[in-house]
Amino acid sequence: MADLADKRKLYIDGAWVDPAQPNDLEVIDPTTEEPVAVISIGGQADTDRAVAAAKAAFPAWSATPSAERLKHVERILEIYKRRNDDIAAAMTTEMGAPTDMSREDQAGSGSFHIETFIDSFKDFEFIRPLGDHAPTSMVAWEPIGVVGLVTPWNWPMNQVTLKVIPAILAGNTVVLKPSEIAPLSSMVFAEVLDEAGLPKGVFNLVNGDGPGVGTQLSTHPDVEMISFTGSTRAGIAITKAAADTVKKVALELGGKGANIVFADADEKAVERGTRHVFYNSGQSCNAPTRMLVERGAYDKAIEAARKVAEETRVGSAHEAGKHIGPVVSKQQWDKIQDLIQQGIDEGARLVAGGPGLPEGVNRGYFVRPTVFADVTNDMTIARQEIFGPVLSIIPFDTEEEAVRIANDTIYGLTNYVQTQDGARRNRLARQLRSGMVEMNGVSRGRGSAFGGVKASGRAREGGVWGLEEFMDSKQISGWDQDA
Repeated sequence: MADLADKRKLYIDGAWVDPAQPNDLEVIDPTTEEPVAVISIGGQADTDRAVAAAKAAFPAWSATPSAERLKHVERILEIYKRRNDDIAAAMTTEMGAPTDMSREDQAGSGSFHIETFIDSFKDFEFIRPLGDHAPTSMVAWEPIGVVGLVTPWNWPMNQVTLKVIPAILAGNTVVLKPSEIAPLSSMVFAEVLDEAGLPKGVFNLVNGDGPGVGTQLSTHPDVEMISFTGSTRAGIAITKAAADTVKKVALELGGKGANIVFADADEKAVERGTRHVFYNSGQSCNAPTRMLVERGAYDKAIEAARKVAEETRVGSAHEAGKHIGPVVSKQQWDKIQDLIQQGIDEGARLVAGGPGLPEGVNRGYFVRPTVFADVTNDMTIARQEIFGPVLSIIPFDTEEEAVRIANDTIYGLTNYVQTQDGARRNRLARQLRSGMVEMNGVSRGRGSAFGGVKASGRAREGGVWGLEEFMDSKQISGWDQDA
């Protein structure tokens, strides 16, 4: 990874430029705890320069025919696929996703989203009739302006493509601030967009932290919208910061998903749910971290989850295989350890894993795959988003109780239901308070929007809804249909 060492430049107005003031930050490989690259944290002058470039580029880009914008994104997809392994290697190094997962899932999610947006965009009607009852009334979908994009470290390309691609397809110009913990893949992504030949200023990248560049974008008078993915705490701060300039704010925040397993669930339901919690070392906001199990199937479910935990190998992100890697940073590792200890202290039964490094490991931010049983929904591990490979199992007796426990959370991103009873599935899908409900291990269809309610934020990312998120609707009367 020697070629990743010096990454101090920022991408502004179609060129890699030096920051106005040097402000070095080392990027740490969570597998080795060693620095692997140096970036520069941008300041107000850099943010202002990037926003000015985006603002200057907006009139021409927003007036560019949609077919031409589409061609640019098709070119981005072509180059992205060619650079897939470079992007994956960056993510393995910066945030610890194992090499196979990085190539297939982490980097692969980017090309998947770009392809889906291309398909959705081809059929998108930018101006459409209100309805047969109002033949001269039209609804026009128009770009918002300069958009600030703030993305997280846990799924870097997933989130970058869910924001950058629909924003520029819609005719906006953007300033991206990736996570300062995991910025390297976004810098490769900037190289992809540079090679694709986007007009200068349409896409800009300024590295920085939340209190700095994140706040500067949120408060900037020339930024019309801020789209943020990250913690609920930071989302609240961004909303407050953006209020004075009356920006559009789109938030995709945390989750504490319930996975309701009834006694008639398929035999792989518990194993599937447990693996989902451990996937990406637990660093997914849609992880089903509260497993609610019907009393009659409770003991069997605990054993199945324990078996998965004990079979889940933890190892270097730089090795091939189906294991899980480290969590992203020492700060995250410490937080997860504290929460595991709180689970023990508050009386949950530790079934597998627990505090400390896995056996035979003496460096790296590795967490033991952990399962708690006999959890009650008022325990800290059932309330807080842990963002590590930690599963809490809670028993229930009735369907009504399961729904009550599932909804008793500040979050509302994804809930899960496992039952062979179709009518029950349909009932629960409507009763659960979340932006998404996945049932019996069936993934949501291609083009489905990702997003939540309550403290999970109310953004909708992906597909047609993801395009509309980056546009304003204009209502027009007196339209001449013959003109």
